[in-house]
Amino acid sequence: MRAIAGLWRWRHNPLRRKTDLLEAWVSLATAVLIAVAAPVAGVLTGTLSENALLRTVHQQQQERHEVTATVMRTIRQSPPDPDPETVPARDARSQVIAGWRAPDGTRHHGTVTTVLQTPHRGEKFTIWTDVHGTVVARPLDRISAMTHAILAGIGASAVLAVSLDGVRRLVMWRIVRRRYARWDRAWEKTGPDWGRTGADS
Repeated sequence: MRAIAGLWRWRHNPLRRKTDLLEAWVSLATAVLIAVAAPVAGVLTGTLSENALLRTVHQQQQERHEVTATVMRTIRQSPPDPDPETVPARDARSQVIAGWRAPDGTRHHGTVTTVLQTPHRGEKFTIWTDVHGTVVARPLDRISAMTHAILAGIGASAVLAVSLDGVRRLVMWRIVRRRYARWDRAWEKTGPDWGRTGADS
């Protein structure tokens, strides 16, 4: 609105300079681009990210399997905390030697991390493996994928808006510098005669 008001104010003003009109046009163009291009960039980025992430979700759900592991021996156990709500989930874990059967039927054992607070020999818990039994991370779910896609779209929109405003500020800075330079040249011509009688005759 300020850009439109600026254009309207300078429309028929006799004191209007070319740079005044240029400033108003640059501001208006930037406002239009931010209002139109930034949301479009956000939607495109979000859509592309969503498609890519959903493909990843599908692939991981096909390749990763939840299997049951059995505790064989405890390696490291997190110290108990009187207030479990103050302990981050990643800290409330224990490392154990466990055995499990892979989806392809082969047996495996090794060091894994479990959320069991006090694991005991023979206790069972679930882990994620590939078809050959190698331990892998939990597959990405659709909700997480959608969240990441939305954040990517918002980020792209914000980056474009900030970039456009940065370009506008740079153009304004150049315009102001050129204006000051013209004022300096004009003052060099008229300054020595300022205030003298008949100096303008």
